Amino acid sequence: MPQFSDDLFLGPAETYMGTGLRASTSTFTGSMSGTTLTVTALLTGSPILVGMYVDGTSVTDGTYITAMVTGSGGTGTYTINQSVTASSTTMTANTNTTFENPSPMSLGIGPLGRIYVWDIVPQAAVTNNIAASQTAAAAGAITLTAGTSVKSVVTSNGTVLQLDCPRAVKVNCSTTARAFTVSGYDYYGQAMSEVITVVTAATAVTGLKAFYQISGVTIAGSATAVVVGTSDVLGLPVRVFNVSYVASVKSNNTLAQDAGTFVAAATQTATTTTGDVRGTYTPATASNGIVRTTMGILLPAIAVGPNATRVGALGVTQA
Repeated sequence: MPQFSDDLFLGPAETYMGTGLRASTSTFTGSMSGTTLTVTALLTGSPILVGMYVDGTSVTDGTYITAMVTGSGGTGTYTINQSVTASSTTMTANTNTTFENPSPMSLGIGPLGRIYVWDIVPQAAVTNNIAASQTAAAAGAITLTAGTSVKSVVTSNGTVLQLDCPRAVKVNCSTTARAFTVSGYDYYGQAMSEVITVVTAATAVTGLKAFYQISGVTIAGSATAVVVGTSDVLGLPVRVFNVSYVASVKSNNTLAQDAGTFVAAATQTATTTTGDVRGTYTPATASNGIVRTTMGILLPAIAVGPNATRVGALGVTQA
């Protein structure tokens, strides 16, 4: 699966940046001998915590609490990170800039946008690597066989055919007006399905959704020369609902921008006929296991940052 330059952030971010101190500050009377801090009285502020930075008269810079011994946040003994000798004095413990990067302050909105680097070398598309040519005597399931670049794997959902990367499925048969229903899962394990209809006999039709695993394919009626395979329509790893978020796309070791085909993510409620929930890209050069395609995707705040959502990052729920 594609690699990326930074982790997606799907939870709330700390709203601190710059310099200064957090509110979790304690003032206490204590002494230090070797690596033991003895607190005789907690004067003000929050209880003392592991990892808090300690400052005061005769306290060596960079001293902090590494473990609680007999104390549990107030009076008692604590282990510190270095040997210090300090007689009874007033000390302060806080989580200041020594331990955080970026250092905290009371204002800020946390991280916002990042660039996701999608880097992929897909195998060649094969017309029959999901289902070899066969005759469907009646409507029903098609026999699936793992062909080139496809492997059969056992998952918690049962035995499925796993593709080399998320990509759209291609179907074909010698009978007109035959609808294929493809079922499976995307790269993140979401169940999905798609109806792909062959309109003209012996003319392959490529679906819109990028499957990573195939659990089954059915056909609505009898047909001969039925085959199911992979295409060069590749599924994007994050939701891209507008081409403006594509900062760059290069392929086939060429400096110029790749003249491939981008299809934006479908943002409506997913059905068996809607497009891919994250979007797809078809490189201008056919995949062959050698050609590398790299896309820089600009992630908006809804995909990464303090207000990120699952839909913003990965698209609407599959169907």
